Amino acid sequence: MAAMTTVPSYSPSLWVRMCHALPRLDLTMQMRENIFVPDSWEYQQTLLVLSSLSAIALVLSLLVVLSFLIHYCCCHRGDRSEGSEDEEEDEDGSTGHGYSGKKGRGICCVTWVAVAAVTLCCVAIGIGFYGNSEANDGMYQLTSSLLTANYTLASIDLLISDTITGLQLSVSGPLITLEELFTGSKPFLVSARNCRRLSENMINLLSSISLARSSIDAGLGNDSSVSGASIIPLTPVPPSVAPTMVPTGGLMPSPFSPGWAANTLMVNEDYRWLSYVLLLLLDLIVCLFILLGLAKQARWLLILMTVLAWLALFLSWGSLGLETATVVALSDFCSDPNTFILNSTHFNSGTSSDVLDYYLTCSRRMNSPFQQLLTQSQRALSSIHTHLSSLDRNALPQFPKAEKSLRDVQQILNSTEGNFHQLVALLNCRGLNKDYIDSLKGLCYDGMEGLLYLCLYSFLSALAFTAILCSLPGAWRSFPSESEEYEDSDSESEDPFTSHQDSKRFLQWQPWL
Repeated sequence: MAAMTTVPSYSPSLWVRMCHALPRLDLTMQMRENIFVPDSWEYQQTLLVLSSLSAIALVLSLLVVLSFLIHYCCCHRGDRSEGSEDEEEDEDGSTGHGYSGKKGRGICCVTWVAVAAVTLCCVAIGIGFYGNSEANDGMYQLTSSLLTANYTLASIDLLISDTITGLQLSVSGPLITLEELFTGSKPFLVSARNCRRLSENMINLLSSISLARSSIDAGLGNDSSVSGASIIPLTPVPPSVAPTMVPTGGLMPSPFSPGWAANTLMVNEDYRWLSYVLLLLLDLIVCLFILLGLAKQARWLLILMTVLAWLALFLSWGSLGLETATVVALSDFCSDPNTFILNSTHFNSGTSSDVLDYYLTCSRRMNSPFQQLLTQSQRALSSIHTHLSSLDRNALPQFPKAEKSLRDVQQILNSTEGNFHQLVALLNCRGLNKDYIDSLKGLCYDGMEGLLYLCLYSFLSALAFTAILCSLPGAWRSFPSESEEYEDSDSESEDPFTSHQDSKRFLQWQPWL
């Protein structure tokens, strides 16, 4: 946690600290550290152990449902004999078909348990929709920050290449021409050579600036074919328009590319969001049709929903295990992200740790690792301007043919200086550090909260479907069979004002019949 105190505007949330404090056990039941090392097999074992808790809960749910099914199957015969005696007693005191006594109370209890379980499932579905939306918002903020950072890095690359190209054009074209024109005048020839050497020195300085950028060959590989062309200040396109090169392979590129990460996360997030929406809709359909089946007393519909409820039960416990491992791993990362990034070979393979630490912490007490290079480049630009001004004042009256070449060098130098000032502003840590903080907030605040709500949804829906599977067999067994419905229809076709026993007494009272 000490590393996070140096990162402004970010601190791990309470949920991150709580999940990070959970004990970690490997497959041998030994305690392990909660340091985020996803490539380590020991760390992966701790996540597997945490995920296996949902598998244990699934086994317990299956045992509970199985015990209720055994209860319904074994005790159904006894219930039939007792129910027949109760029906004989009820026929003497009732005027129509219906349930009363112990059987009626049992049917009512089972039905209300099923309704309560369906209600709990609907509450869980609402929580799931909210959690899915929160997780999607967090991933959107993360990918947006990565695309902005990728835009900044691409702008730095293009500015460096554009500046180097302009200096190379000045060295290979107008400055060589000036040296040839000033061959007869040693002071002017020395000034022209100094401009060329300073330009070459600045090219070497800018070429040494690297943020682990991918090779952008625009302008660098076409030096010989653009001689004499004018260089204009570079205006990079925004991240929403600029194309992002995505590797064809599924492996992470080296060095790390924010654009590649953003595209990969967006694709995976789309699939994740759609999968949860389909799962939530499945749960909702099951719940609604269970209520419809209970209301209509449709036995075939409840049997079909029971099969789907089994599927939903397995999916709920399975998603809970996956969400638990994801939440714990995310809390380990969010508790100290700087340490993981600085120690990861994916991030520091093409960038020094000093450069990474500068942009991750962006402390006022830290100097830019490019400060010396930029200062020397700025001095070189100032010296070139001084020499060109001296040549403009003193050499042009004596060598009027040098005016065109001198104006070309000045135009290239002005454009180069504009690009250089943009480069100095982009190399400052504040822009990239803001993108880094925004990505952490999206992932560790909204993303973490959304995953926790999804965990709650999975747990509540698993409990609800367990209760549904325990109560539905008793509910649809208590529905009247086809023979009972046929008897009910016959009794309803008789005189509603007289019962069957009254008609028998009337016939016995008439002696002439």
